[in-house]
Amino acid sequence: MNKKFKIIIIGSGNVAEHLIRSFEYSVNSEVVQVYSRNTEAGNELSPKFNIDFTNSLDRLKKADLYLIAVSDTAIAEVSNSLPFTDRLVAHTSGATSMDILNNKNKQAVFYPLQSFTKGKKIDFSNIPICIETISNEDCDTIMSIAESISNTVSKVSSEQRQYLHASAVFVNNFTNHMFHIGKEIADHHNVDFNLLKPLIKETVEKLEYKSPMQAQTGPAVRGDKITMEKHLGLIPDETHKEIYRLITESIFKTHN
Repeated sequence: MNKKFKIIIIGSGNVAEHLIRSFEYSVNSEVVQVYSRNTEAGNELSPKFNIDFTNSLDRLKKADLYLIAVSDTAIAEVSNSLPFTDRLVAHTSGATSMDILNNKNKQAVFYPLQSFTKGKKIDFSNIPICIETISNEDCDTIMSIAESISNTVSKVSSEQRQYLHASAVFVNNFTNHMFHIGKEIADHHNVDFNLLKPLIKETVEKLEYKSPMQAQTGPAVRGDKITMEKHLGLIPDETHKEIYRLITESIFKTHN
């Protein structure tokens, strides 16, 4: 009979809740406890997923993996406060080095590369999980646990993960801000933003068979100065005008 890995989630925010939900149907991994200083959040998660909750680090159970799913600025404090040694502890941050974890325990990273929204369910099997450990034994454990919920698990160093996180900011956070600006322009001119949603969908779906370089279209690629000048005249916000100019220049240089 295969071993069932016991996991403790430290944290009660979006990432923590999505992780707890992802392990609900795992065959070889289970969340046995959740810790949070926020008693209200912990008491909400406990009955929802039928798992034990504690707000005291001293009452943490013995487990195969302790997943620290808190804000980046709180990782070190939590790691330093753990009342045990020589156990496998991983954080879930994309932008934080593994070295921030106190080396009194076995250090690791378990980073799900996704943007999580409270209340929106996500199929974790499609989410890449980036892992990092020091020893091969710990790597085997983390790998087995990650593969129990995801179809894509990759070994990624702290340095590589930070580059990946920076890239993620461009493709997720910055892209979403572009949607926001596009909506503001549409709203300003009484145009229905919903008309743009099929275009947004097609833009992303093209990346399944083309590189971003190959998929690029628009007036900047063509060097269509007349259209670009018209657009600038239609954009009411000066900051948004400057963003338009900078991105246009970048696209033109890239393709010409």
